Amino acid sequence: MVSETVQVSGHILDSLILPKILDEIIDLDGTFEILEIAVGKRKTDPSTARLKVSATSEQKLQAILKRLARLGATPLTLHEVQLVRARQDGVFPTDFYSTTNLPTAVRYQGRWRSVENIEMDCGIVIDPRTARAWCVPVTHVRKGNLVACGTTGVRVTPLERSRHKDVFQFMGSAVSSEKPKGLLIDGVAGAMRSAKQAGRKILVVGGPAIVHTGGGRYLERLIEVKYVDVLFGGNGLAVHDIESALFGTSLGVSLDRRGPVRDTHDHHMRAINTIRACGGIRQAVRQGVLTKGIMHACVRHRIPFVLAGSIRDDGPLPDVITDVLKAQDEMRRHLKGVGLALMIGSTLHAIATGNLLQATVKTICVDINPAVVTKLADRGTFQGIGIVSDAASFLRELCHALKLSPR
Repeated sequence: MVSETVQVSGHILDSLILPKILDEIIDLDGTFEILEIAVGKRKTDPSTARLKVSATSEQKLQAILKRLARLGATPLTLHEVQLVRARQDGVFPTDFYSTTNLPTAVRYQGRWRSVENIEMDCGIVIDPRTARAWCVPVTHVRKGNLVACGTTGVRVTPLERSRHKDVFQFMGSAVSSEKPKGLLIDGVAGAMRSAKQAGRKILVVGGPAIVHTGGGRYLERLIEVKYVDVLFGGNGLAVHDIESALFGTSLGVSLDRRGPVRDTHDHHMRAINTIRACGGIRQAVRQGVLTKGIMHACVRHRIPFVLAGSIRDDGPLPDVITDVLKAQDEMRRHLKGVGLALMIGSTLHAIATGNLLQATVKTICVDINPAVVTKLADRGTFQGIGIVSDAASFLRELCHALKLSPR
């Protein structure tokens, strides 16, 4: 048998971190011995546990330690991070450390150094001149970069249960159509107020269902009163919104009459064509062609937006970024300072954004389909809560909770 002593600290009992560590050891055919445990006496006091982890081979032990590292358990014996130079652009070394979205540090030159811009499914690069460590997508790694490999010298800080009674503590990541939505939405409104008071940005990721269900005016109102600091979406959200503003329809369906109207099926293409003739959304607003709607409100109130394209897009609008790697980088640029993310009626863009968010960003996913909310969590965005609701109902109730009346 080979063994290693690991230590974990924090609110490891009430956040169930220690039980998860023990489960991982057993699931991977290892054994453990709890050498020492000190339990905090007050709510704010951390607890500490020291365990001897054993396995039948060094390979199995390293596999266990790799899983435990993601829960914040680090070897008692401090080792420097293992660094290997990338041999070509866009390719990590074989044994590169694949990041989570949890706060991460690497031990380099005798000190723990925080990894900047942490994001899941990336690598860690270290500059030997400055000792700076930062998170790098595989497409951005360059030949000669020093890349962290293995789990030695890497420390992850797991999320702990909130010490305050709020909607995130109450719901966790549970998803159900039978949860008390009024209480949840009041909690979301409170979280939005707290984010603004703390100087943190609020991100909204929206899908075309917002417009199609009649929720556009509520999102427009949130933008007007600065409860939205940045908007992510796709061609569909913008086209539906602009079609609604220009023609009063969404995919040919009248938003006033709640039904199809004759000869309106091509309104979305006419909306695209109108904006293309103007040169873009901002130009259409300046020229007085686009006078209302979500995109108009973003331009008028100087709220940045990122529209990421997909293969199914009609047009697309000139503002849509059709290169997905460029769209990712633009999204990353606007995520700095975001404290709360609200994802409404979007599957692809919600999951894409969730992959870019740090675990410390409070995340709310709203969709009429429970599978969307579950899939977001399954992809690793476990810090979020899910609300099963149609977009318009949620936004209407959210505005009510924030004491906002639509124009």
